Amino acid sequence: MSLMIVVKKLFVFIVLLLVFFFGEIALTFSDKAYPSLLNDMEIPFSLMLDNEYSDFQETEVIDRSVTSFMKSWKVKGASVAVTKDEQLVYAKGFGTANDETGEEVKPGHLFRIASVSKLITAVAVMKLYEEGKLGLDDKVFGAAGILNDSIFLSYRDSRYEEVTIRHLLNHTAGWSRYAGDPLFSSLYIARKMDIKAPAEFDAVLQYALSRRLNYKPGSRYSYSNMGYGILGEIVARKSGVTYQDYVMMNILKPLDIHDMHIGRSYYRDKFPNEVRYHSSVGAMTTYSMDGSGEQVPIYYGGNNIELLGPAGGWVASAPELIKFLTAVDGFPEQPDILKPLTILQMTNPDAAGSGLFGWRGSDKYGTWWRTGYLTGSSALMVRQQDGLNWVVMMNTSTSKHSRIHRYVSGMMFRAVNRVNDWPEVDLFGREINPPHPIAEIPATNPKL
Repeated sequence: MSLMIVVKKLFVFIVLLLVFFFGEIALTFSDKAYPSLLNDMEIPFSLMLDNEYSDFQETEVIDRSVTSFMKSWKVKGASVAVTKDEQLVYAKGFGTANDETGEEVKPGHLFRIASVSKLITAVAVMKLYEEGKLGLDDKVFGAAGILNDSIFLSYRDSRYEEVTIRHLLNHTAGWSRYAGDPLFSSLYIARKMDIKAPAEFDAVLQYALSRRLNYKPGSRYSYSNMGYGILGEIVARKSGVTYQDYVMMNILKPLDIHDMHIGRSYYRDKFPNEVRYHSSVGAMTTYSMDGSGEQVPIYYGGNNIELLGPAGGWVASAPELIKFLTAVDGFPEQPDILKPLTILQMTNPDAAGSGLFGWRGSDKYGTWWRTGYLTGSSALMVRQQDGLNWVVMMNTSTSKHSRIHRYVSGMMFRAVNRVNDWPEVDLFGREINPPHPIAEIPATNPKL
């Protein structure tokens, strides 16, 4: 190991110590204190990685493809990670993490992962299912339901009593995405209910229950953030700890993941190693969700990231997010955090009962994918049948908004399928060895 790498690692360690003792990483928000896994003094492996660790001749095609894509779509910063047979063979940042300071994106930078958060929540629910703490057909509302508090019993539509955990997981609970999204309406709900903005989860759920469902639970699919917000509350009720605590202590920490968190709404509250968010299509402003009347960028105060939590509020680095993916991908090289039958149930529409659990889609090629988009950021996570997983995260909205995923996927499928030999390296273990050729990857190009 070169002297320069040793010096860099020493510098990172010193910075982290200062952050631990003076940066107060475990901050308080929404009247709840969420302890960070950094409190145990574990240095996230992602912060020990540098871009130069993935400077391999074999993967230069990925470098060129991502750089060209960012230039074409005016993306400020991106982070990419790839695993082959559950070994981290590529982790690299591109562009700027903060356009004002010129800070370069490194593998350890955090990005908002938006609806990729739903997969984390689904895994938490299925973990509790495996532990026997809940059943997929348990009722959610009504006197016999999980959320049977008095404040949740004044629902307008008796069909709420039919909603089950399965319906929430596979987006068939009765809400339509075209009828307004309560998790993106905390300011409006606060004004409607005459309470202090922003409305917190209990008030948002009360408001949702005051409206009729759009269809009979279980009768059809309609993508719902609200359903996953409710699942976060169910995880807390059934585990006896907060949603984030359960995820951190029972899913992330056992996987040696120490730097994934529920994000924060305002730039002033962002994590020290979190990127800055942008839009390439001009200023996008709205009223601040805190009720101040201030006009703010949508991505800094327009959306209530803390409220989105289980449905879209997590932040992560690409290496740690893909480490999570290797624990739910069903590949044999590393043990998964869920049982094989559970993973099958999450990824097979027939087993899940309509939509998938947490995942956005799967196909006949054995490819599973999960997309995430918020104004200012996007994330795409893909599991291929040939032993490849990859993650792409960006800190800039484009003119395609959430449709950018189809262009990202096309770029990445072409790039990874042109890599004939992957470096013989596993960055998960911080072992930086010279690259050696390994088996050629079958050429497949399924469409998302």
